Amino acid sequence: MTAHRIAVVGAGPRGLSVLQQIDELAGLLPAGHGLEVHLIDPGEPGQGSHPDGQPAHLLTNTVASQVTMVTDGRGPSFTEWAAELGYREFDTGFHPTGGDGGRPVGEHSYLPRKLLGHYLSWVFDRTVRALPERIRVVHHRDSARDIEARPGGGYTVHLTKGHRLPSDYVFLTTGHCHRAPTDEDRAYAEFAAEHADRNPWLVYCPSPYPVRRLGEIAPGSTVAVQGFGLTAHDVVSELTAGRGGRFEGSGADLVYRPSGREPSIRLFSRQCLPFAARGINQKGITGQHRARFFTPEAVRLLKERAVRLHNDPRLDFEAEVLPLLVREMAYAYRTARQGAAVPPEGFEPSPAELAAVESVLDPLRGREFADQKAFTEFFVQQVVEDLAEAERGNLTSPVKAATDVIRDTRASLREAVEFSGLTPRSHQEFNRIHNPTMNRVSFGPPLLRNRQLLALIRAGVVGLAGGPGCTVVLDREAGRFVVRTPYARGPEVLAADALVIARLDAFHPERDSSPLIGNLLGRGLVRPYANGPFKPGGLEIDERGRPVTAAGETLTTAWAIGYPVEGPRFYTHALPRHAMASQFTRDAETAVRDLFTHIHQRTDPTPEAERGDTERTAVSVP
Repeated sequence: MTAHRIAVVGAGPRGLSVLQQIDELAGLLPAGHGLEVHLIDPGEPGQGSHPDGQPAHLLTNTVASQVTMVTDGRGPSFTEWAAELGYREFDTGFHPTGGDGGRPVGEHSYLPRKLLGHYLSWVFDRTVRALPERIRVVHHRDSARDIEARPGGGYTVHLTKGHRLPSDYVFLTTGHCHRAPTDEDRAYAEFAAEHADRNPWLVYCPSPYPVRRLGEIAPGSTVAVQGFGLTAHDVVSELTAGRGGRFEGSGADLVYRPSGREPSIRLFSRQCLPFAARGINQKGITGQHRARFFTPEAVRLLKERAVRLHNDPRLDFEAEVLPLLVREMAYAYRTARQGAAVPPEGFEPSPAELAAVESVLDPLRGREFADQKAFTEFFVQQVVEDLAEAERGNLTSPVKAATDVIRDTRASLREAVEFSGLTPRSHQEFNRIHNPTMNRVSFGPPLLRNRQLLALIRAGVVGLAGGPGCTVVLDREAGRFVVRTPYARGPEVLAADALVIARLDAFHPERDSSPLIGNLLGRGLVRPYANGPFKPGGLEIDERGRPVTAAGETLTTAWAIGYPVEGPRFYTHALPRHAMASQFTRDAETAVRDLFTHIHQRTDPTPEAERGDTERTAVSVP
């Protein structure tokens, strides 16, 4: 038996997807050949950024019934698995009571992320047991710090603890990344260290993960949290429910009972706009808006037109792509408002429909606020009105029907954006303006989180640190961070003892803290992806997922998928949806098919169509 050694660097969901496709396509391996799959990850296999040791109050951001890692239909989705294990929903959380008390885990449940970690590890174990005997899996509980190309082909993977792993093939599936400290990070950290004698509560937290690091924030202190998205909701949850506070009641009557160990939490960001709650799902587990105007084919036609006009297929998102998306959103808006199908032939949005969509995308346009009190009233009203729309559902509410279009047309967005689909200037604008806007209106938190936010505001535990255009300055005399906002009646300030940066970093290889990425760049094995002069992030790959070296050559025995290639790819972090085709799965399948093709080219001249499948025998991880 000839064994080919594969190093999978990162054993989270993307690494698991590679293993699943190796299992699924194992019949393509030539007779007399096997695989040694070496998974390199210090954590539990499959879990990645969903470790099962995190607090139970941190929830998934997608309704659990739409999440699965068993995409072939031959196993349970996340919700089905939890129900099979006897999990039930109680006011205090989800518990495996086996059917006694509580409510069933249902189609609309948002389950704890730690439970998702358990599910991912269960899928990993199930996948390993199903592998044929000639495929062996080894899990190295370590991280990779370097990879070097061997002169005769293949690679040597250097692990942090010192082990060297010779490999014929490498998959980079490292998942979420962490930025190296910026000049701003260093300035804030130095300020906190140098002024602790003036303020013993002074803390700077450049990232809230793992959330136990928030334990440094003192009860009774004031913490400024930069961000309103899903990460900020994790911070708020950890500093409230994570410290013994309780929510009582439901809906608009939800009340927060403080434990007394909370800090005073004040939120801010560049725009200071709340993330919209996800509407109650009325489409079923697999339902989606069927696009009439903003389709992949329509985007391809735009590119063909651009070639005819400019001899360049790249598009201007705002001028060419956004009008199609807005038209699609307006169509969904009218359909929901009328409660009946609308003929797409000849459809044109009315001025009122365009204004409604615009007010969702840019609620600050044309507004000026006298002071912090006026802006806070506007902010709370935005949350209240959005919750009312979310409770109506994503088919009944015109607003939620419109914003759900963004989620349901990701294939069209990928067609427009991926692999330099936009001009460099437009790509930069897309990343700076349009993508954050789409995340805010369409990929926000569960309803429950924004209900809790209002309850916390009413309890005086959470408030706003500032308003649109606010900035952070350092009060060296008092040893405090100060959030300053310009208002019509003059600037207002809020002083804080702690500052938490609550956002996920985009992956820019040249600014990442990972020794592995730095060494890969130094060796020239990879290079940052660039769209002309603009570097949106990610590693450069070809459309089969193969990295491109600093010399411009494509590595034929290595692949990178997932978050490390968010740049040439778009929206790589979503897990597969139940019973639906998934880019997540396609990326892994493309790479693994390429792997098997390469093995055949080295060992077997027989055309693929003439090869038969092989019998599979389950084995366990050594």
